[in-house]
Amino acid sequence: MHLAPVVTLAVHPLIDIDLTVFVQFALFLVLYFVGNKLLFQPYLQLRERRKASTEGARVEAEQMSAQADAKLAEYEKQLAGARSRANEEGRKVRAEGMANEKEVTERARAETQKSIDEAAAKMRTETEAARLQLLPQASDLARKIASKLLGREVA
Repeated sequence: MHLAPVVTLAVHPLIDIDLTVFVQFALFLVLYFVGNKLLFQPYLQLRERRKASTEGARVEAEQMSAQADAKLAEYEKQLAGARSRANEEGRKVRAEGMANEKEVTERARAETQKSIDEAAAKMRTETEAARLQLLPQASDLARKIASKLLGREVA
């Protein structure tokens, strides 16, 4: 029988704690402060400036929106006032037009009535003048007509 040689394995620890730990810790601290100074702080400042800028722009936009709303309300108020004044002017013009129309119509009626009255008076005057002119001739005309109708002389 042949026996196998016995191999003894030495177990090494996973982490050796020696002086390199202090060197690594010192390098970590150096990199921490350098990284913080050169990377993290500028990044945080940039984010803070962006946030402040965004907030400022938002506040400015809200102010501008409020100003625009106020101007729009003022414009609508002025527009409503202008419409009201225009409507009032329109009512005044229509009322003046109606009054003018009524006045012109009344004047035309009065002139027409005056013309009718003058024509009627003239007609009565002319009729009366014709009657007075024809009245003396009426008896002669009546005799002549009766004579023609009867075919004989009427006295």
